[in-house]
Amino acid sequence: MTHEELFQHILKKRSYLCVGLDTDFTKIPVHLLDQEDPVFEFNKQIIDATADYCVAYKPNTAFYESLGVKGWGSLQKTIDYLNHNYPEHFTIADAKRGDIGNTSAMYAKAFFQSMNFDSITVAPYMGSDSVKPFLEYKNKWVILLALTSNQGSSDFEELTIHRKSGGFNAENVSHKHLYEMVLEKSQAWASHEQMMYVTGATKATEFEKIRKIVPNHFLLVPGVGAQGGSLEDVSKYGMNKTCGLLVNSSRSIIYASNKTDFATAAQLEAKNIQTQMSHFLKTILLK
Repeated sequence: MTHEELFQHILKKRSYLCVGLDTDFTKIPVHLLDQEDPVFEFNKQIIDATADYCVAYKPNTAFYESLGVKGWGSLQKTIDYLNHNYPEHFTIADAKRGDIGNTSAMYAKAFFQSMNFDSITVAPYMGSDSVKPFLEYKNKWVILLALTSNQGSSDFEELTIHRKSGGFNAENVSHKHLYEMVLEKSQAWASHEQMMYVTGATKATEFEKIRKIVPNHFLLVPGVGAQGGSLEDVSKYGMNKTCGLLVNSSRSIIYASNKTDFATAAQLEAKNIQTQMSHFLKTILLK
């Protein structure tokens, strides 16, 4: 999927919602447990109920890996179902991979070639050679972790780095957060046509600064909903001329109910978010 195709889908749906399929086996409604594959059946019903109101789906692979071989089977069924029934939706393998080059090449093959996801989240802290193997696939995307929504992000991502320019004795010293340096450095690896960044909704005050560094890139934004991030602030400070946002919501949608009406409850929650997004697109992007 290209940058322009994703933007056109956003305009068509009047939505930049990404539904996170963080499917916890212990939270699946009990009436599904007699199914052959309860995880896939849960995902399938969530997808069918929410597809009209979102543009992307993001399975977090940890929830599937924890179930062993059967979990991987559920994940494969989920991505196959999406690609066959909803090919216009952008798919994200939230796997947070990143390793030495030959290992990253195998991760890229697994998620792009074998499973056929559109994108994968990647940790950038081993440097360019750990990221570039993911960039060798046409129309596939790397989503680099930049400023995440978790409380511990301040341990490293928000560290202030002091750098001198002009030689050892130079007086010019720049002060930047580590995540800012990640944004700056990584732009040499790929353009906004192939790279996105994870920037948490709970860090909305940083979005103006982020947009000065990466004005044209899409941002994958977790943290709206259960984590307390503000959709209005994210939209106000993060939206660019092609929207440039994929706002993820997981728990508040897929666990809106744990009863037989879980899919309907998920649909209503997704529709509510889409309604808000439609308003922000009209008032910010299309004004």
